[in-house]
Amino acid sequence: MQSKATYIIGAVFISYLCFVIVVMFTYEPSPEERAWEDRQAYNQQKISEIAFGQTIEDIQKIFGRADFVEAKTAEDGQYQLLYYRTHHIKSDGITTRDECTPLLFKNNKLIAWGTETYQQYVDAKILTTSDITAESI
Repeated sequence: MQSKATYIIGAVFISYLCFVIVVMFTYEPSPEERAWEDRQAYNQQKISEIAFGQTIEDIQKIFGRADFVEAKTAEDGQYQLLYYRTHHIKSDGITTRDECTPLLFKNNKLIAWGTETYQQYVDAKILTTSDITAESI
């Protein structure tokens, strides 16, 4: 009887050990679940893998939720600016825009990222209510 219990306990232990090994090698936490240092390193690595034309949904699958978001409707389309933390500047416990890389989308497609992206966003002329006519609606 005692040897049967030993085999059962051994089998349970080996099963548990296999489960732990599988989880360790297959589980990938989402970007939001990572510590800021790990998320920043992950973002730095993944930023080199993005390409023009990717959708916001594609980018959010890679990077997760953005640290900051801005959006506007301009004369030539809708613009969204998503900021992802990529570089540490000051240890103050707060992520700021200057610690992030902006990604600019026009009509849901990635059109720019990097240092001059914010200026491109600002330069897009905002569509005002006086620009909207009954014909365009």
